[in-house]
Amino acid sequence: MTKTKEHNTTATAVYGSEEMVRPAPTMTIPETMTPPEVAYRMVKDETYAQTQPRLNLATFVTTYMDDYATRLMNEAIAMNYIDQTEYPRVAVMTSRCINIIANLWNSPEKGESKTGAVGIGSSEACMLGGVAAWLRWRERRLKAGKSVDKPNLVMSSGMQVVWEKFCQLWQIELRQVPLTSENRTLSPKEAIKMCDENTICVVPIAGVTWTGLNDDVEALDKELDKFNKETGYEIPIHVDAASGGFILPFVSPETKWDFRLKWVMSISTSGHKFGLVYPGLGWVVWRDRTLLPKEMSFSVNYLGAEVTQVGLNFSRPAAQILGQYYNFIRLGREGYRDIQQNSMEIARYCHDRIGKMKCFENYSKEVVNPLFIWSLKEEYNKSAKWTLYDLQAALQQSGWMVPAYTLPKNIDDIVVMRIVVRQGMSRDMADMLLRDIENAVAEFEKLQSPTTSRLQYEKQEKQRGKVFTH
Repeated sequence: MTKTKEHNTTATAVYGSEEMVRPAPTMTIPETMTPPEVAYRMVKDETYAQTQPRLNLATFVTTYMDDYATRLMNEAIAMNYIDQTEYPRVAVMTSRCINIIANLWNSPEKGESKTGAVGIGSSEACMLGGVAAWLRWRERRLKAGKSVDKPNLVMSSGMQVVWEKFCQLWQIELRQVPLTSENRTLSPKEAIKMCDENTICVVPIAGVTWTGLNDDVEALDKELDKFNKETGYEIPIHVDAASGGFILPFVSPETKWDFRLKWVMSISTSGHKFGLVYPGLGWVVWRDRTLLPKEMSFSVNYLGAEVTQVGLNFSRPAAQILGQYYNFIRLGREGYRDIQQNSMEIARYCHDRIGKMKCFENYSKEVVNPLFIWSLKEEYNKSAKWTLYDLQAALQQSGWMVPAYTLPKNIDDIVVMRIVVRQGMSRDMADMLLRDIENAVAEFEKLQSPTTSRLQYEKQEKQRGKVFTH
């Protein structure tokens, strides 16, 4: 006997509802309402086939916050940052966060309010730093009666894609210093060779996405100071510290990479990476107020009051700002130091264990951020019947997301894998990952014939990993 379902009620068992035997809507909005319990379960079930966020070692983005932080952010989910008249304390907390971050980076700026801005992520923060440098360069050129049609920006080929976006959108020539086997970070001397009167800034990276290494900002500053004195130029440095901005102050406070250096005029970072906040949140800070062009500040009064805003976006969640301020209060310098040092310790542990496996070699001897890359040993790779793309796929079957990819141009013949260790990664989890790597390798070594990926490698065919590496 077929059961007739006349209508849905909230009393209907979720998996006894009509909706559960129908395909989910894909093209048009349903004609009728769905009980909230059923709608929740339909959307929730869509995510079951995905990796658990904490097993995603490809992403830099925070995947764990404590229960109080999560509750606080959920309670603020309806707050729009830009409505400063309605939520004036959000603006106050934003300013406090900027002050704290600026002082963390040894800002020399006097006064109660440091100069900075909040962004949806570090990409927006990078762009704001780039736009400010471009506008300042334009102003100097126009005052001198010189052309402004050929701006350029200098950085290494280990850049994140946001800089390609920025240069394309603002029509700025992107000059890339190639990474090589000898120069695995930005070469200051080679960077200076690419600079001229049209260079709006040089961008070193603290925590290169590709490798986990840091550009030597102090060495660059010295070379740039010499160059600017010789030429009369005023080429500044913008530090892309998306990762390193919340690592270096706590694990290597003696390292000079920030506003202690003469030509560092702006720094950007990601609050939702090692700032330990759920996505999306970015911060940018300038050395002082004179470096933030007036053209970047927009005032509006249609919200009921005059509101001045700096940013590429307008409306944005306030929840992340509250989460950042909560972290500063809850963790303090001590808590951040403990978490970041623990992440470093686990990263170094994994780095050491992987480096001792007979088939692998680490890209660098040291771990300077909680992330590192490795490759197959050259001799082992000559006779291997598998590739790191196969290892990526094997780990994915166990729920781990560990990306495999090739390095930038000039060293793009090297296939590597990368682990990012974030808050939420424990020693036990690290041991589980390492066992899964060892077990996968043991199975690969039993192969009698090469994998499809290996055949593609032998034919020098391009391959792409199936894990996004941001």
